[in-house]
Amino acid sequence: MATITKKELIDRIAEKTDQRRVQVKKVVQQFLDLVVDELGRGNRLEFRDFGVFETKLRKARKAQNPKTLEPVAVPEKRTVKFKVGRLMKQRLAEISGVAIDDEAGDIAEMSESEVEEEDNAEETAS
Repeated sequence: MATITKKELIDRIAEKTDQRRVQVKKVVQQFLDLVVDELGRGNRLEFRDFGVFETKLRKARKAQNPKTLEPVAVPEKRTVKFKVGRLMKQRLAEISGVAIDDEAGDIAEMSESEVEEEDNAEETAS
């Protein structure tokens, strides 16, 4: 499995869109900055069919140091969660040839016409 850097993604986007790399870099960086800003404000970011970014607050808790077995107080902290969208699950499954875990089970249970109806309803709601 390869690691793709932001620079490589910018180069690919610039090539595919025939845009100057500098301009693509500005847009990508502004997008990433806005994502961080919104998550920092506690907002939920929903990209239909791609996925949802949101922050969750982990409560303070007591843990145990495995070496000394002493109890340790772990303070509360905010973490970022990402939930994969329906179309991303489908595309990843097609690309990799491996089924993507679908916790809700909604993809397998839906007929093709139901999937299309849901897509249309989401597009009109946006």
